[in-house]
Amino acid sequence: MLLCFWSFQRNNMRLKISQLFFFFFCIVLLLHPSLAQTTNEHEQEDVKRSQFPDGFLFGTSTSSYQIEGAYLEDGKGLNNWDVFTHIPGNIKNNDNGDIADNHYHQFLEDIELMQSLGVNAYRFSISWSRILPRGRFGEVNTRGISFYNNLIDNLLLKGIEPFVTIHHHDIPQELEDRYGSWLSPLMQEDFLYFAEICFKSFGHKIKYWTTLNEPNLFADMAYMRGWYPPGHCSPPFGNCSFGNSDVEPPTAMHNMLLAHAKAVKLYRQMFQPKQGGSIGIIANTMMYEPHGDNEDDQKAVSRALAFQLAWVFDPIVYGDYPPEMRHYLGSVLPRFSQEEISILKGSIDFIAINHYSTLYAKDCIHSACIPGWDRPIRGFVYTTGERDGVLIGDRTANPRFFVVPRGMEKIINYVKERYNNMPMIVTENGFAPPPQQKQQHQQDLLQDAERINFHKSYLAALARAIRNGADVRGYFVWSMIDNFEWIDGYSVRYGLYYVDRQTLKRMPKLSAKWYKNILTVDATSNSNSSNIFKRKNTMSTVSQASKAEI
Repeated sequence: MLLCFWSFQRNNMRLKISQLFFFFFCIVLLLHPSLAQTTNEHEQEDVKRSQFPDGFLFGTSTSSYQIEGAYLEDGKGLNNWDVFTHIPGNIKNNDNGDIADNHYHQFLEDIELMQSLGVNAYRFSISWSRILPRGRFGEVNTRGISFYNNLIDNLLLKGIEPFVTIHHHDIPQELEDRYGSWLSPLMQEDFLYFAEICFKSFGHKIKYWTTLNEPNLFADMAYMRGWYPPGHCSPPFGNCSFGNSDVEPPTAMHNMLLAHAKAVKLYRQMFQPKQGGSIGIIANTMMYEPHGDNEDDQKAVSRALAFQLAWVFDPIVYGDYPPEMRHYLGSVLPRFSQEEISILKGSIDFIAINHYSTLYAKDCIHSACIPGWDRPIRGFVYTTGERDGVLIGDRTANPRFFVVPRGMEKIINYVKERYNNMPMIVTENGFAPPPQQKQQHQQDLLQDAERINFHKSYLAALARAIRNGADVRGYFVWSMIDNFEWIDGYSVRYGLYYVDRQTLKRMPKLSAKWYKNILTVDATSNSNSSNIFKRKNTMSTVSQASKAEI
């Protein structure tokens, strides 16, 4: 009898302990809803091509400096990255793009890989210094023109639509040496000249143009942090030989936006009527969530988005910088003349974004923050991937990138609301695994299940946004092949194809086979990419709502 009573008491105690544990777990989820969200996000959804609209662009992305190599061949001149990467200590392992993936000599092989994937579009950029080795201070390099014509012609032969970015971070070094590149208004005219040559040389074959890739990121990395050439910064952001981190980023961005607007004006007046293409610009953007459950952090989220995404698109859609930037930056933020506003406003046919991750945003106006974040140039916002010791998502190779698929749906919805659901394209989205303590074998790098899960969950989030009315017309994986990842060199790998650094041999990772399966096995929808913007007449329809309405 005593034994039975003891057994009952012990079982009853176990039940109470289980109940207490369950109660504690529920409290944790209430206090940290991100844990529940993260759990749900890892429940993988099936993704099918048929979930996306007919003619949807499914592609891969690269950029000239990151893959081409041949840095002094066939008349190419030195660019800013050629110089910057040859300064010891600027790039991890002192890597550079002298050879990169040797795409300049292996582009036919790479096009075969694209065709085998089943993509209907390929986004690449044109090397400015390969076309104009000295900018407008020298001759046009006809061998550079021939290379890109060969690339474009062979893409079209394989049924792959070229999606061209005119400028992706690389400029002729002479323009930096002569007048400080993007810190000078003279750069606007140099870019216009370069763009005109591209339109003349390739435009009759190109349906999709973007002028600049991520001018907001470049302004930050090159003129605030000093991590990209020309390596300008000032304390507390860094200790560079030159620069003013509080002043130079807005100046550089101002010139990049006006360069874009002038190129679009030229394209629309002289080339678009005959060539029939569409043109846009690409912004880098995170999504943000409040760090704390309070109004100040909610406002910090709005400022973070204004100081990043809207920094690019508000001037281009509405004719001026976001009100939040005007308020906090004051006279540091340049002003547009009426003539400049007239060419800026409405100077895109579509919105293009590169999106990888989501961060928490914390207010630095009413709360203490780490030095550097508590400044006007940052919008008085501190951003982080951690809250109360819990990460917002799984880590990746980039310490600021976390796997947060819900952010894709949220950022698309933000763009839809702020810019009246203009047509959108996701021009980059990708994953690189976090570094391992021990060296990985080649076969381990080819078995990239994490990358598959990343793209599957982000595509599922994108499909949800489309079902809810977002006018998204394309998605490009970054990247087709492992390549030179700027300051990280070759230490991180975003490619669907592994590149052996010794032989430059390309090998498909598991993710390449998965992407091919999505694009070829489930090809029930119309994959014809014949100008997705001409089939719908909404392309250039921009809301004339006042800035007060956004």
